[in-house]
Amino acid sequence: MAIQIYNTLSRTKETFQPIEHGKVKMYVCGPTVYNYIHIGNARSTVAFDTIRKYLEYRGYEVNYVSNFTDVDDKIIKAAKEEDLTTEALADKYIEAFFEDTGALNVKRATVHPRVKDNIPEIITFIESLIEKGHAYVSDGDVYFRTESFESYGELSQQSLEDLMAGASLRTEIEETQRKENPVDFALWKAVKTDDEISWNSPWGAGRPGWHIECSVMSTKYLGETLDIHGGGQDLEFPHHENEIAQSECHTGHKFSNYWMHNGFVTFGQDEEKMSKSLGNFVLLRELLQEVDPVVVRYLLASVHYRKPLRYDQKALDEAKTQINRIKEVLRRLQKRQEQSDGLSEVDSNELNHYLERIQTFENDFKAAMDDDFNAANGLTVIFDFIKFINIYLTQEHVALQIIQVMQASLKELLYIFGIEIKNEDDLLDNDIQAMIDERNEARANRDFARADAIRDALKAQGISLDDTPQGTLWKRDA
Repeated sequence: MAIQIYNTLSRTKETFQPIEHGKVKMYVCGPTVYNYIHIGNARSTVAFDTIRKYLEYRGYEVNYVSNFTDVDDKIIKAAKEEDLTTEALADKYIEAFFEDTGALNVKRATVHPRVKDNIPEIITFIESLIEKGHAYVSDGDVYFRTESFESYGELSQQSLEDLMAGASLRTEIEETQRKENPVDFALWKAVKTDDEISWNSPWGAGRPGWHIECSVMSTKYLGETLDIHGGGQDLEFPHHENEIAQSECHTGHKFSNYWMHNGFVTFGQDEEKMSKSLGNFVLLRELLQEVDPVVVRYLLASVHYRKPLRYDQKALDEAKTQINRIKEVLRRLQKRQEQSDGLSEVDSNELNHYLERIQTFENDFKAAMDDDFNAANGLTVIFDFIKFINIYLTQEHVALQIIQVMQASLKELLYIFGIEIKNEDDLLDNDIQAMIDERNEARANRDFARADAIRDALKAQGISLDDTPQGTLWKRDA
């Protein structure tokens, strides 16, 4: 089976063929660190973390690079408001990013480069574009000459003529006068006030434009051509369009073989796009104080990455229900494993039968995820697997070896989605088990009033009991 990836550039699914066998060079645009991230930012981070983990599951060595934009007009403004230096502000929100995404079991990138650490490389890159006639200096600013790149607009499927007409309407008159063409974009911005962060350059003091940083840092750490470049749908134009233009003019080679873009998070039944500019965003940090992080992770990972993801209380409740199903099967697997002394031996025919069934689920999972990382279909296979496991666990006699294989396989698949269920607090578990033991003793002594009182007490704490031939099982209610 080969992985199929929907390539935004071609608007078709293509068979994934990495540049180097067994290795993937992947770059994903990271956040501008001037505030805590909202769940729209988190959706992109989780989507590409899931894709990365699936590629690793399929045996690829993934060199994953994701940047932090720590030099930006928004950062300068926020630093003044918080009375911090721009570097201190960026440090603060980078640390918060790692805390918040870490709670969602997001794996850190191989490299998380920052703009401030790559200024010499950015200047050298811009100098190359000027020398080749693809950029020009104007009053201390440096602009990319879009007409020098014949394929400009190909990613977003827009003509240069249409883009020119649109740009002339939305660009400030003062800046338009400094450009040869209203579509030209800034590679370097001249400093305008004394309190702005800036660096010396051949064109005077200033700082990089937004688009240049990703071209410089991606090619620095991954080479002139990437396997995969990803980011939010909102970055398709102008950010990624500009990256392609400046990168290919600089290197003379194709910038990225596959372009991937995740869909927006929408808010409520009206499915309005969530964004800071609309004021309807939810900070991930605040959400994690109210909702179990594994539930949030499930919600963000459960929808196909290219589709819109609806955020509301109903969606959170549905995610919680599914996580409780996962928790319950893992708890039952662990419980039967702990009772291993009473587990039956298994003959080779039975063992092979169950191993083949487990392999079938894994193959179905791969088929679903190989189709452009279809998370929804992949999770459907996982829940079919969970049903199969639950049926097996209802048997009076089960085999330790089969339980261990089921447990290992299920945890491996769940890990791809960042779902790692930690054991509930041991003291609490012990308390619950002690109450169950007391209830069993009361029932044995025909003290049914006491047994019912214990059941009711547990129910009040959100614990349901199930008396089975294998003993009394408990679970936490949704």
